[in-house]
Amino acid sequence: MSDTLSKIEKRTAYTLLLPAVFLVFAIVLFPIFANIWISFKEVELKDIRIPEPRAKKIVKEITENQSQLKILYRLRNSSLIESIDDVKFSDKLPKNIKPINLDSRCKFSLNKIKCNFGKWEAKYKENFEILIQHIDNKKINKNIIKLQKPNLSGKADNILLTMKFTLKNFKKVFIENNFIDLLLTTFYFTFFGTVGAIIFGIFAAQLVNQKFYGRTFMRSILLFPYVGPVVALAYTWTLLLDPNSGTLNALLVNFQIIDQPINLLGQKYIMMNILGFEIKLRLALTTVIFFEIWRYFPLAFLFILARLQAVPKDLYEAAEVDGAGPLKKFIHITLPQITAIISILFMIRFIWNFNKFEDIFLLTGGASGTRTLPINVYQQGFGVSDIGMGSAVSIVIVLILIIFMFIYFKLIGKKANEI
Repeated sequence: MSDTLSKIEKRTAYTLLLPAVFLVFAIVLFPIFANIWISFKEVELKDIRIPEPRAKKIVKEITENQSQLKILYRLRNSSLIESIDDVKFSDKLPKNIKPINLDSRCKFSLNKIKCNFGKWEAKYKENFEILIQHIDNKKINKNIIKLQKPNLSGKADNILLTMKFTLKNFKKVFIENNFIDLLLTTFYFTFFGTVGAIIFGIFAAQLVNQKFYGRTFMRSILLFPYVGPVVALAYTWTLLLDPNSGTLNALLVNFQIIDQPINLLGQKYIMMNILGFEIKLRLALTTVIFFEIWRYFPLAFLFILARLQAVPKDLYEAAEVDGAGPLKKFIHITLPQITAIISILFMIRFIWNFNKFEDIFLLTGGASGTRTLPINVYQQGFGVSDIGMGSAVSIVIVLILIIFMFIYFKLIGKKANEI
């Protein structure tokens, strides 16, 4: 009896779980499987249209003979790359109407014109005409003929559903698409954007962790870059950094810090003399990184501030008794307390920055040396309409992040847990 009840409960549990499993598959897993599937196919945006025969019906009157009408069918293959086999056509005529001089590919029976057009190659087009006449030589109602829509059918392969796969997309990603440069640019942007946001987050958290008048207001102000709409923020930065009418360039020129305006978002490199050394700096990418740091340091600030408020005050009081200064307090007390939070933040921000698209796209569109792998996904998928290539790049991004997470959990994560 207990075994039977157990089986019933198990079946009931599985039945109740099925809707959740289905939703997870539909919302999360299916798009991932579809992306992987498309990455192994040479498919462009124009290729995702299902190959099907199409016809546009145009009815024309014949002024010399009102008992006759001319029907023009504009036939075409909707696909630009796939052919359609066994194309069949049919159109129904009203009673007492018959075709004249019917094409050899067609037959007329039971008030229906039936045609067999065979195979249509890709981009196939044809203007097909039929002359119809009333058997009693009466005037034919043109509107009745127009209302009847022709039917077409055919057999064709959908490129997305065939079992033909290729590795050409991945070959183009690694060999023909400046992959190393894109990868280095992405790591440069991701690493410095992540580290910079965390460092500024630590400074901000240390600042507002002290008691002073207006501390609550200051905390609110510090959150603005993160909660503000990214479109509005990016547009504001674009205006401020504009070389012709931007506020920043105007101030730098007026104070004679620079001789002429600098296109911070449109210039790829700039030569700088630092301590007697000529350094070639990636200007546009560095500017985008500063925007990234400014926009996302509040997230690090929130996490770190929450942890700092949980640190016992007795530790700092004991350090003061021992004569420790602010720097030693930070190194020996604060930093060990927030190491685990920093570790988690680094992982989260690294993944988010590696996948970052909208910030770069809104500021530079991927130009001036700011083209990262996510930008490349967009450019391949929608810029040049190569869907297969775009999917392949996105799969490579996922694989790189999986490797990063594996290294993180094996090395950095383990050390963070030991602290």
